[in-house]
Amino acid sequence: MTSPKGPALTVVPIPKTSGLQVLQPNGWPTPKGYANGMAADGRLVVTGGVIGWDAQGHLPDDFVAQVRQTLSNISVILAEGGASPKHLVRLTWYVVDIEEYLANLKSLGRVYREIFGAHYPAMALVQVVRLVEKAARVEIEATAVVPR
Repeated sequence: MTSPKGPALTVVPIPKTSGLQVLQPNGWPTPKGYANGMAADGRLVVTGGVIGWDAQGHLPDDFVAQVRQTLSNISVILAEGGASPKHLVRLTWYVVDIEEYLANLKSLGRVYREIFGAHYPAMALVQVVRLVEKAARVEIEATAVVPR
């Protein structure tokens, strides 16, 4: 029998009442602003692709303002399902301009922490040609797990 290949898995502690575990393989650099993986036990709450329009359907022109409203919208949707940002296990970001995202990292980090706090789930970032709503610069899907 051979030993498994690749790095061993470390579970980074999160309060036990959260039902979540951050998965951080031994020897891997600690990611900044996201987790490599999450494990959770509980009720699943998911969003569709959420963009940054307000309750009246207005979409800001500014990228960071769209992200702020998108994250706020996700927070409201999670609340409808009995979840909050602390229950997030995955975010998938779709942006139309990766350079715009990279140029605004500090502002995006501040906005993220204002709305979601210092909870960083597994995340992916994908550049797309465009989004369904032509004026949208970002769309985000969220997955949360509420403990049983």
